[in-house]
Amino acid sequence: MQVKTFDTPKALGEAAGNYAALEIESAINSYNEANIILATGASQFDTLQTLINYKIIDWTKVTIFHLDEYIGISENHAASFRLYLKQRFLDKVGKVKKFHFINGTAENPADECERLKRLISVLDIHVALVGIGENGHLAFNDPPADFDLEDPYLIADLDEKCRMQQVGEGWFDGLNDVPTQAISMSIKQIMKSKNIICSVPDKRKAQAVKDCVLGEVTNLHPASILQQHDECTIYLDKGSASLIE
Repeated sequence: MQVKTFDTPKALGEAAGNYAALEIESAINSYNEANIILATGASQFDTLQTLINYKIIDWTKVTIFHLDEYIGISENHAASFRLYLKQRFLDKVGKVKKFHFINGTAENPADECERLKRLISVLDIHVALVGIGENGHLAFNDPPADFDLEDPYLIADLDEKCRMQQVGEGWFDGLNDVPTQAISMSIKQIMKSKNIICSVPDKRKAQAVKDCVLGEVTNLHPASILQQHDECTIYLDKGSASLIE
């Protein structure tokens, strides 16, 4: 794992997005395809926009998964990650090879996890874009995260700090509006990615960054597991890096 710090969230996002674009292009050149994971949330705005602006990528050769989705809200809900990715990414890049959305309104979430397992288990993931939550979570693996689960997706219980982050970022009006469960990619599945690009802007993430970058690897700080990935780069701005500089 390496850490890079930039003056502003925009500069952070541009650096992360440009690096992601180069790695995706490299995978296409080597394998004639790229399989990637996209994150959502406020931390990804500038990273995804930079990736969209990189016009050289042939997106028809790219298969995309995303990290997580709330259970019980429709894809038209303002906080839906399916809606986020359609509006902020897919509608802008156009046709891709495949986009495997997580169906948070599936009749049986366990069956949805199995469906996604069948899809992702046969692929090598070349690039994963992720973030770190205010509680140190990676995807929706809130502390104490399960570092040993082999399944690529799980039904995750969301803790109060995680849910309050969603309120603070403006996705929901109040805590009671935030779902208590989500379908999330597992820690082990994320760590299988050949290259992990972690964008973490904002001072409100500073304590989580300190815990996960400088602290011991522990499931109480789930993103600390990234220390064990050789091709992980964490992109910070001055705010998120303020407790480690």
